[in-house]
Amino acid sequence: MNQKVKETIEPSAGAGTAKAGKRPSAVLFLYVLQVFLSVWATFGGLALIIDPSGDMMGMSADTVLLRSPFSSFLFPGILLLAVFGVFPLFVLYGMVKRPRWAWADALNPFKELHSAWTLSLYVGFGQIIWIMVETYIMNAVSFVHVFYMSLGLLIQIVTLLPSVQRFFLLPHGPESHGGDDEKGGRRLKVKINSPGRL
Repeated sequence: MNQKVKETIEPSAGAGTAKAGKRPSAVLFLYVLQVFLSVWATFGGLALIIDPSGDMMGMSADTVLLRSPFSSFLFPGILLLAVFGVFPLFVLYGMVKRPRWAWADALNPFKELHSAWTLSLYVGFGQIIWIMVETYIMNAVSFVHVFYMSLGLLIQIVTLLPSVQRFFLLPHGPESHGGDDEKGGRRLKVKINSPGRL
């Protein structure tokens, strides 16, 4: 048969970009935001765990926690350290390496995007909720609350940017997770010409 089969391999928009190391500036900025949140939440969480009275942070548990079910800052400190100190670094690892996490996939309603993208969105939501609860318990709003509320909003805004969504788009649907998989970073096109056209 006079047929010519031509195979062309094209890099996909998601995994191919990651392998080439050409990450959009918005993605790099999102990495910075996650690290920034993690560093300061780790510092605050450890301070509250070391000194549950709050004196190290310039707060008094007897007055600040009157509207809360806690008698000291120990549990809030553990929660702060785990959720906003450790977890953002975990999310950062997922965004950089893009591994396959079954548990994260189960929590991801956006099946066309990698689960790490969704977890980043959840971090932003969590930060906003944390500050709202904190201001209610303290019955006051300070510059620190406004700053970290804005940080949560900024994480959400950057995560939702089109360039960030394109970067975390799965090239072959929900089953592909890009990253280090050689096959996941390529699409194969097969062109078959009609007989007589060589």
